[in-house]
Amino acid sequence: MKFVDPKTDIAFKKIFSNEAHKEILMEFLNETLILESPIIELQVLNPYQVPKLYDLKTTSLDIKAKDQLEREFLIEMQVAKEDWFLQRALYYSSKSYSQQLKIGGNYQELKPVIFLGILNFDAFEQTHYFSRHAILDVETQQRHFHDLEFNFIELKKFNKQEHELETIAEKWIYFLKQATNLDHVPENLNTDALKMAYQIAEQHQWSRDELEIYEAQEMDVHKHNNIVQTAKNEGLAEGRAEGLAEGIEQGLAQGKEKGEKLKALEIAKNLLTTGLDIETIAKATALTPAEIENLHNNED
Repeated sequence: MKFVDPKTDIAFKKIFSNEAHKEILMEFLNETLILESPIIELQVLNPYQVPKLYDLKTTSLDIKAKDQLEREFLIEMQVAKEDWFLQRALYYSSKSYSQQLKIGGNYQELKPVIFLGILNFDAFEQTHYFSRHAILDVETQQRHFHDLEFNFIELKKFNKQEHELETIAEKWIYFLKQATNLDHVPENLNTDALKMAYQIAEQHQWSRDELEIYEAQEMDVHKHNNIVQTAKNEGLAEGRAEGLAEGIEQGLAQGKEKGEKLKALEIAKNLLTTGLDIETIAKATALTPAEIENLHNNED
């Protein structure tokens, strides 16, 4: 049994934005998010369609949905790290919020927008894999703006093994992170939606066209990672070369300085035998009077 990687674009959308199995996305959101009211009905606004091979994207995977309360959910899988990803999340969410209001509409018609970013990299300093971000009063920590919310799941911080999974949310996150490394369906699944997600992720369930696109996206991800790693390696090599050259140059300079100092001391030693005073010798050799005095005392 072999599963596709749910983090790739086509797999993520085939599993979570499938019109025929909306219960998968509904349970995933209900279990991973902290919602005042659970999602009972869900409309996927951009349902899964097999993409064209020439129109692939590998870094951001978007799903848009709306529930029975007309709350909008933006779900994005971010495979590659981007410096401005958080700004993009804010932009997408605020844009989706503002576009709700039609010309002549009232502000009271605006509905909450809840963003969920699933990240295959570390984005925040906290050690827990899940974080929830809201607009709060800095002093009182009260929340007066309820319509924008940002949630993030950082997969690299989730380290539980199969036998350690307790909550349904943990089992979903384990599926996202580990499915591609498994050769079996975990025995501790206890929801139909989870079982269906694993079933959809089985490669033998996929058409030839879907597998071709999946493999192309996998290759693009590996290519991107190789480019990033190559740049890092070249940067390290260049840094080592610069450090070595700087070290050699510094060593030569120090050696030269030491050689000149020894030569000056030797000249001062010879001049002391002629009876010249210390001040005169200091001016002639660029040594300090103290150094010449010390040299004179050692000679005695």
